[in-house]
Amino acid sequence: MNLPHALFFDMDGVIIDTEKDGHRVAFNKTFEEFDLDVFWDIAYYGELIKIAGGKERMRHHFETSGFGKAIDASEVDTLIVNLHRRKTEIFIELIQGGSLELRPGIHRLMKEANDADVPICICTTATQKAAEAVAAHSLPDIRFAHILAGDIVTSKKPAPDIYLLALEKTGTDAARCFVIEDSRNGMLAGHRAGANVAVTTSVYTREENFVEAALVVSCLGDTDGEQGSLIQGNIDGYNGILNLDILGAHIS
Repeated sequence: MNLPHALFFDMDGVIIDTEKDGHRVAFNKTFEEFDLDVFWDIAYYGELIKIAGGKERMRHHFETSGFGKAIDASEVDTLIVNLHRRKTEIFIELIQGGSLELRPGIHRLMKEANDADVPICICTTATQKAAEAVAAHSLPDIRFAHILAGDIVTSKKPAPDIYLLALEKTGTDAARCFVIEDSRNGMLAGHRAGANVAVTTSVYTREENFVEAALVVSCLGDTDGEQGSLIQGNIDGYNGILNLDILGAHIS
């Protein structure tokens, strides 16, 4: 049986649909706590997530729209760090409260990988605390080889750095691995690292260009729940479930 040598999962939009109902909500609660006249609606946040990293999104907003009150230039860096720290705390509270559900097929595919001794990693620009909270509270029975998150690498997606690090940590050949992503930036990061990429589209990314991906589906699919539809690629006998055998068959 030809199986991937490792699976590398993005988190936001892949493991949990965190962007719209998680991170966006946490950002807005934080802005309110800090008495900033800032509110990110669903459509606007859809544009912001094209920028990798929460601190980077806030800096972009500050530089283009401001924070609703005068802030000395010397205080901006510290403010953004403090905002992001509090936003992460609120986001983790949302995870711990059980209000954010796993996307279809995530637990199933990870369990398949565990059972087949295929190493799996989380590779995300979200903070380490947020990634570890998702692993602990949403996937408590899944074994992760590594959780790589936040500012662990110098350049964020679409740079390949985080996936190159995952390859180094697992000691695997990029051509024999699969990256699971939901955005064009993430797909490009995996592709530039030399890995195969499967995309599971999210509400914010379904119209993006994924021409470099090996496979694109609407979700990974569950046998007893929501099943996916094939958007791009060829899968013989596809039944709405993306599994290890299908991924292995797409490794040349």
